[in-house]
Amino acid sequence: MMKSDCSNQELPAIRGPEDVKALSEDQLSLLAQKIREELIHCLSVTGGHLGPNLGVVELSIAMHRVFQTPKDKFVFDVSHQGYVHKMLTGRWDRIHTIRQPDGLNGFLLRTESEHDCYGAGHAGTALSAALGMAAARDLNGSDEHVVCVAGDAAFTCGPTFEALNNVAHTTKKFIVVLNDNEWSIDRNVGAIAGYFNRIATSKTFTHLHDKAANMLERLMGSGARKLAGRFEQSGKHLLLPSVIFEEFGMRYYGPIDGHDIRALIRTLEFLKEQKEPVILHIITEKGRGYQPALENPGKFHGLGAYKVETGETASAGNPTYSQVFARTLTEFAREDGKLVAITAAMPGGTGLSAFKKELPERYFDVGIAEEHAALFACGMATQGLKPFLTIYSTFMQRAYDMIIHDMALQRLPVRMCMDRAGLSGDDGPTHHGLFDIGYLRHVPNLVHMQPKDEDEFVDMLWTMNHHEDGPIAVRYPRGAGTGVRPKDKPQLLEIGVAEVVEAGDEIALLGLGNMFEMARRAHEQLEQQGHSTALINPRFIKPMDEKVILDHARRCRVLVTMEDHVLHNGFGCAVMELLSSNGVTTPVERIGWPDEFVDHGKVDALRARAGITVEATVEKALKHVKGGSSESLSRHGRQSQVALPVGGSAR
Repeated sequence: MMKSDCSNQELPAIRGPEDVKALSEDQLSLLAQKIREELIHCLSVTGGHLGPNLGVVELSIAMHRVFQTPKDKFVFDVSHQGYVHKMLTGRWDRIHTIRQPDGLNGFLLRTESEHDCYGAGHAGTALSAALGMAAARDLNGSDEHVVCVAGDAAFTCGPTFEALNNVAHTTKKFIVVLNDNEWSIDRNVGAIAGYFNRIATSKTFTHLHDKAANMLERLMGSGARKLAGRFEQSGKHLLLPSVIFEEFGMRYYGPIDGHDIRALIRTLEFLKEQKEPVILHIITEKGRGYQPALENPGKFHGLGAYKVETGETASAGNPTYSQVFARTLTEFAREDGKLVAITAAMPGGTGLSAFKKELPERYFDVGIAEEHAALFACGMATQGLKPFLTIYSTFMQRAYDMIIHDMALQRLPVRMCMDRAGLSGDDGPTHHGLFDIGYLRHVPNLVHMQPKDEDEFVDMLWTMNHHEDGPIAVRYPRGAGTGVRPKDKPQLLEIGVAEVVEAGDEIALLGLGNMFEMARRAHEQLEQQGHSTALINPRFIKPMDEKVILDHARRCRVLVTMEDHVLHNGFGCAVMELLSSNGVTTPVERIGWPDEFVDHGKVDALRARAGITVEATVEKALKHVKGGSSESLSRHGRQSQVALPVGGSAR
């Protein structure tokens, strides 16, 4: 039995969707209460996407009441609101492991359950994927239902509109649930958000909101034909704002109360019988059932552990890189009227809420539309402004064509600030920023760098503000910094010049960005063992300091590169290419992430698993200085350069 700390009422255990169907309708509200209690208490320990899941409890119950997974397909946009779905599909007893090592993933994964038909962690993917499933069903001659659940924020994404453009021409049996709560991570912006708001606040919606449950209860007894007629007759003026969806060839229904289980069930039962693509617009409350989440939806979109009683979270200690970025950019903008900040629906995550508060006229949130954000920044750059395009590393991938075709080709000085570069811990493979070096380092006319600490980060931002010869990018990690206080006056860095922190002529350690501290500790151990070891802060990924690297390669017996990035096409590969082009055979040992998608978990544990540690660094360096002739070392160097190591060792 599932027992609640807050209620003496009991429910049968929910081991799968059939148990949801077996409950009486009167028990469904109690099930919703139990789910909310479980989420609030479990996520207070593990952290996670609390607000979005509290908002879709009734919707998830109604969907599993009406449809039958895994035969029927539920495609959730982003899928961070899939915790309730997990609980109703045999994973209730493991929800306390969400986002924990070897526990449930914070998003849907096809490999985790047969009920998860599509995995996602980025917005705007669901409509296209679901439409593909519907088209495949039609071709295969099967009869399953395909239900796409997308938040209103997803309708600011280009791919969503591209899919809408094709729905009516592709299938006649397709259900889209528009979950409208006015928020993505932060409050939604733009014309589409305003459009949905006008629908939801119309007098006709208010009437339906109050009457929806009673109307549907009465009409279902008269059959689907009568229900359809009633929708048509009583909804003409209501559906007028829905013309945009009608023009796309989808019949619009709603908006209805997304927390009224009975109304949702009756409506979904009606919609599953329709022979045309339909869209159901529901209004939900992000964070429903938990007052701290209602009062601060942005914070409770996704967060770490918190106190259930107050919603209070622990302090991060040192300021985060995001906070340093926002504070610094705001300071620069006070003195430079040409500086503007652009984000794609992430003012809180990137820290730009502080910039927005002080300089709202120079702050631009374009919604979840990274491609548009990049082009928008390009347009600004042509007119002499200084756009700082602030997007997570994993989301900047979505603007890749614009980086090449619009920024780099035209040498437009767009400043790309890539937050969450490197491992993103509990969020898992969809959010790790492990690929940006690989997708940027071969692009002409582009500068790419990474700071070792907060002080150097500020210097890099200052350098970016003064750089006018093409696009320039900085990658920086999630979470708290090292505690280094920035100088009172930032300094311009010379493009492509590394920092040699410690000299040495036996081993050279190149610790890029947040790996520099690990390199420093490895340096200390190697020096204590009597090995002359150079410690280098590369700073620049592109252009890298060829002189410093070649000088050390010719002097030392091994170079060790360390990066918070995949090894394939990473910084270490760039070093190897440089040596090869110059006929230098000094071996290169690379410390970094393997050629695979890294799971979610605690950063230190994941690094240890991949051999990204001080101990592994020291061991790999010592292989080349303990015995062996110059000839054998040279041979080893050639082998090292073709190996594809995990953390620098051959697999």
